[in-house]
Amino acid sequence: MKKKGKISNRINVLRAENSMTQKQLAERAGVTRQTIISIEKNKYVPSLALAFEIAHALNADIHEVFQYIQDEEE
Repeated sequence: MKKKGKISNRINVLRAENSMTQKQLAERAGVTRQTIISIEKNKYVPSLALAFEIAHALNADIHEVFQYIQDEEE
């Protein structure tokens, strides 16, 4: 059986560390505030390109922003 996983993120923590609003991050990443909200709530997984844009806007490495968590095999 294939293992499945999920993408989680630390966007809200990194935004706070950078004193950045959702709107500011959205403008820097070239998306809407609603997109940032959806990503922060793990309701939307960004494309790889957008993930890099967000990391760049947060002055962080992509691995600091996004993590892939693989489910345990039964």
